[in-house]
Amino acid sequence: MATKKIVIVGAGPGGLASAMQLAKAGCDVTVLERRDRVGGRTSAIHQDGFRFDCGPTFFLYPRVLTEIFASCGYDLMDECPMQRLDIQYRLTFGGGGVLDCSADMDEMDRQIAQISPGDVGALRRYIDDNRVKLERFRPILESPFSSPMDLLRPSVLAAALYVNPQRSLGRELQRYFQDPRLVIAFAFQSKYLGMSPFNCPSLFSILSFLEYEHGVYHPMGGCSRVSEVMADLARSMGVKVHLDQEVRSVELQGRRLKALHTNDERYEADSFVINADFADWISKNIPNAMRRRWSDQQLAKKRYSCSTYMLYLGIDGLYEDLPHHNIYISSDYEQNLCDIEHDHVLSDDPSVYVQNACVTDPSLAPHGQSTLYVLVPVTHEHANVDWSVHADPLREKTLDQLAKIGLTDVRDRIRTEHRITPVDWKKDYAIYRGATFNLAHNLGQMLHRRPQNRFEELDGVYLVGGGTHPGSGLPVIYESSRITSRLLLSDLGISTDFIDASATGVTAKKPAVAAMVPA
Repeated sequence: MATKKIVIVGAGPGGLASAMQLAKAGCDVTVLERRDRVGGRTSAIHQDGFRFDCGPTFFLYPRVLTEIFASCGYDLMDECPMQRLDIQYRLTFGGGGVLDCSADMDEMDRQIAQISPGDVGALRRYIDDNRVKLERFRPILESPFSSPMDLLRPSVLAAALYVNPQRSLGRELQRYFQDPRLVIAFAFQSKYLGMSPFNCPSLFSILSFLEYEHGVYHPMGGCSRVSEVMADLARSMGVKVHLDQEVRSVELQGRRLKALHTNDERYEADSFVINADFADWISKNIPNAMRRRWSDQQLAKKRYSCSTYMLYLGIDGLYEDLPHHNIYISSDYEQNLCDIEHDHVLSDDPSVYVQNACVTDPSLAPHGQSTLYVLVPVTHEHANVDWSVHADPLREKTLDQLAKIGLTDVRDRIRTEHRITPVDWKKDYAIYRGATFNLAHNLGQMLHRRPQNRFEELDGVYLVGGGTHPGSGLPVIYESSRITSRLLLSDLGISTDFIDASATGVTAKKPAVAAMVPA
């Protein structure tokens, strides 16, 4: 059999994981990346000797990527050393109270007792229930969905009793916790999907469960380092990774994609994997008349995630008493969420996430200095917010908000600064409406109603990443690469045994635990 040629558009985490698996299967794989570095939203920003993760900073549930590495003959923890954080993150509530969140349930009960004595023991019940829920839900995360009939699979029906699809995540947490601050403490993880917990389906309670059951990790060098390692391994497996190669036009033969053109080359292949932002790429490259389900008109009607306003700060010194991950939760969190998702305005008291990574990984900054990564969830691009007017005032408000987690002197210590607004996400990172977490994860845009891993409107085209099933977030993006690789290889008549064998439960090497300085 002649070697099959595969072209992957986008060197994000899903595209790189697919490249490794398809190369392992014996395919001739080429990756085209429009930017000058790999990783996409999971790339690195280098500035004045500082290194920042561009996007994701939480590395959760390494089981999936461990199995993918194993299927390709590598050990994830050997290739990309990680530390499990002792204090997973600190939550500071605008309404009063602080939680240093830990996998130690005794310690969590002690802290919860200080906030709401009546809620002691509720977290343990929540963890126990979600342990069963994840086990039931895993077949849904690990399988493709191409039609409504897939909802009748025995595994899906067996999970139905546990996922309560009509209940929001916020309502699910209210079944366990009386104090509204604790509801938010174990539901805010829906922001990893760019959604409010009060609009997000309850099945995503597994996100906070994954943190407490399986840990929050820091890959040394940052989450961007994982993508860089994957690109290096892919190259060692024969994958050709071409940077600065943006697709400019396509060749179609009926419904089949035959070739892609960049400024420099024509790339023909037996199959194509699209790891670019789905709505942006498909609307720019495939004629609207050929897209009945995903036409420009239909895309415009879809719901999209929030965006993020980003500050990357290189500072003098190190905030030694501040944990690695920190989240300030607005005093009126529901109004903050409404501002973002419904009213599309900027909040008076925005929630803010701060990564203080150098308490774990000093390599990210020059000696005597450190990095602060600051993220504010905001509306995706909307007429209500003119970023040419609002970007500078939001910077000042954001720096003021840092005082609420104890950082009162940041302005005096800034030595370098980089900023990304929703307009920048749209322009520089080619993200539709600057919605950094892709299509929203409401019930009408999940499973078979999401763009499918085997793209239903073109032959020979497959999707991977947050815009397809199972959705956003690094663990499920990696899982999408397995689903897509299985489908593609099966369609080409190539065995997927090596992928299936790895998914039987490879045990990762236990990473070291980072020493965190308590408050």
